[in-house]
Amino acid sequence: QVQLVESGGGLVQAGDSLRLSCAASGRTFSSYAMGWFRQSPGKEREFVATISGSGVSRIYADSVKGRFTISRDNAKNTVYLQMNSLKPEDTAIYYCAADTKFTVRTDYDYWGQGTQVTVSS
Repeated sequence: QVQLVESGGGLVQAGDSLRLSCAASGRTFSSYAMGWFRQSPGKEREFVATISGSGVSRIYADSVKGRFTISRDNAKNTVYLQMNSLKPEDTAIYYCAADTKFTVRTDYDYWGQGTQVTVSS
């Protein structure tokens, strides 16, 4: 079992930055790929970014490429999402997720409770 707790969301203006964190329980954190997903009202949950267990491989959604950076600190059992140049369309609940597979699909095994990010224009 892996428990995930996100933090760092908030209300910002367009062009600002935020860094989300996701703390994971367990002693096998490096065995899991970690992903960030988001969901806006009335829309399906969508992939944002994922990072492999070692941190070597990363994949980004086209909509965030060049603005968002995913990273992880396996010593701290934490994954981060640095979000720069935020846009109003980035407004959503952001979820972190863990899975043994390195994938962009939404069928991750473990999910956090989510953190709200609101970007005003």
